[in-house]
Amino acid sequence: MPKLYWNIRPTAPDYYLAETNGFSPLLKQILYNRNLRDLPSIEAFIDANESLCHDPYLMQDMEIATSRIYQGLLSGEKIAVYGDFDADGITGTVLLVQALSKLGGNAFPYIPHRMNEGHGINRTALNELKELGISLIITTDCGVNGIAEASMAKRKGIDLIITDHHNPVDELPCCTAVINPKRADSNYPFKELAGVGVSYKLVRALYQSVGRIDETREFLDLVAIGTVADMMPLIGENRYLVKEGLQVINENPRLGIRNIMELAGLSQGNVAAEDIAWAIAPRLNASGRLEHALGGYNLLITKDWKEAYRLAAKLEEQNLERQKVTLKAFNHARGQIPEGKPGSLLIAEDDDYPAGIIGLVAGRLTNEFYRPSIVIKTGAKVCQGSCRSIAEFDMIEAINSLSTHLDQFGGHPQAAGFTIKTANLPTFLKELTMLANSKLGELDLKPYVDIDAEVKLNTLGGKTYRAISQLAPFGKGNPMPVFLSREVEVVNCRQMGNNGKHLRLRLKHNGAIWDAVAFGQGDSLTDITDRMDIVFNFEQNEWMGDVSLRLRLVDMRPSTNR
Repeated sequence: MPKLYWNIRPTAPDYYLAETNGFSPLLKQILYNRNLRDLPSIEAFIDANESLCHDPYLMQDMEIATSRIYQGLLSGEKIAVYGDFDADGITGTVLLVQALSKLGGNAFPYIPHRMNEGHGINRTALNELKELGISLIITTDCGVNGIAEASMAKRKGIDLIITDHHNPVDELPCCTAVINPKRADSNYPFKELAGVGVSYKLVRALYQSVGRIDETREFLDLVAIGTVADMMPLIGENRYLVKEGLQVINENPRLGIRNIMELAGLSQGNVAAEDIAWAIAPRLNASGRLEHALGGYNLLITKDWKEAYRLAAKLEEQNLERQKVTLKAFNHARGQIPEGKPGSLLIAEDDDYPAGIIGLVAGRLTNEFYRPSIVIKTGAKVCQGSCRSIAEFDMIEAINSLSTHLDQFGGHPQAAGFTIKTANLPTFLKELTMLANSKLGELDLKPYVDIDAEVKLNTLGGKTYRAISQLAPFGKGNPMPVFLSREVEVVNCRQMGNNGKHLRLRLKHNGAIWDAVAFGQGDSLTDITDRMDIVFNFEQNEWMGDVSLRLRLVDMRPSTNR
């Protein structure tokens, strides 16, 4: 059973929204927990309409970039779109290639091979693109820290436009344009766009300048997938982008997405942000983790039914293989963590770790131990590392402070990666461990769950579910509301799923009967007593055409007042 610290959020003060009668006390509490302090901000949050969007020309270099791209479109230049190999990069690549092609451009993709080329722009790719006659490269989800590569492109006579959302170092690449809301000199009001979101703003600017901005809505399915897949916070502008993108997916999904949905058991019209996170994104990512990300790219652009099914089926197979490989590597990495109290920084390294899944393994270690973690595929000359972190430790800031040891690095505060010469690895890890100890050594680190409110199960129902649904899409930055109920009677409980991995329960509280599931908690069956305190959210469950509400248990423990 998960051992989580239950962090019950402070009760909203009596004066909060006292003048309004349109919200229930429970919904007011949830809104308060999301730091929405006045009616205008609440209405903007719930409506999640285009008013949340900002003028793309507020981004530095946007006018320069659009001017250079239109020069290329009018002269028939060969334009390469250079994207990263994860779902954010894949969707950004598709978006730019399709958007430029609709404007009459001669655009095609270049996505590097994860194992052979690594993240970001690389010299080999620049040489290949130059030989193909490329004179303009537009990046998506990469490039902002490619200082040397940008200089090389300039020497070769290639104009480079960078669209990226990763944290830049002090120096920006010397190139035609760098479009990134996280630039130190950025005036753009919203900093948390995904890589595909930044590329979408470039497309908006291009289409706006020729009076075709309404046509950009068709690309929002890609923006929604990339934004959720890259775990960007679903606040501000991202709420509009993801909400509208989900509508595009549910109304008329492109062939590739339709086939992924069918194989994943998702029904058109009911796809939510959580479905992107748990079903669509992992399948798109599987191609780049095990082979080449062009498999995911080709699936998203195809208009042929047979090809769409074939490519989706291959992604399905790759995703299943990815799950097996990840579990094997995780079990090995977990064995490398010292028994007892773990240190401030978890480190696992082996030459047998597949490079494509080390980030997933690091994520699992961080989730289990609530510590920043690094998983490293070691090599004779060069090592690749992937990092995941917690709110208390900014990983990209830490890596940046030690960047003299690294060949390449990039990422975000809670997810980053690097390549390093094997000879430099021991010193780098020693210094990073010292840094983690200085930041975290005195803290009592433990996994926790934020609880929005304590409730009685007999007060919940369809009306509450519909009210909460107004706050969707849910994800990072706007999690699905979580509740606590105490002294809940367990009518029955049994294991379900392969190897009894999950639990199915029947619960009773103040006369109300609820079905509940506890995913991944099957080994806790013997810990269940007749009365439990439960932490949960509730969801709509569809089975054989029937739709019902049920509780999804996050954590539970025996009631102490039995």
